[in-house]
Amino acid sequence: MNIEQPEPTPEEPQGLCLDKGFDFDEVRELAEEFCYTTHMPRRGEAAIAVQREAGKKARRWVVERTHSWLNRFRRILVRWEKKPQNYLAMLHLACALITYRATGLLG
Repeated sequence: MNIEQPEPTPEEPQGLCLDKGFDFDEVRELAEEFCYTTHMPRRGEAAIAVQREAGKKARRWVVERTHSWLNRFRRILVRWEKKPQNYLAMLHLACALITYRATGLLG
């Protein structure tokens, strides 16, 4: 079951979320030309925000850390399952084990 995405129009624009790697005038103009409303941070905004708020750091490392933890499960890293249900079940099991270990209940 697929849901058709409506075409953006000037009356009903759609949002386009991008990271700061796409922060160029050409990208913004192209998105505007196709009636998209861009949601992307300006390059250097994070560094300025960190300087303004002492004690607050960027938290992008959380994603990389989680991917690293998931890569410890070889069955997820090298996908042998042919059925998506089996792969998703293993992914859920790996996330449950990571969460269980993070709580410190194992000792």
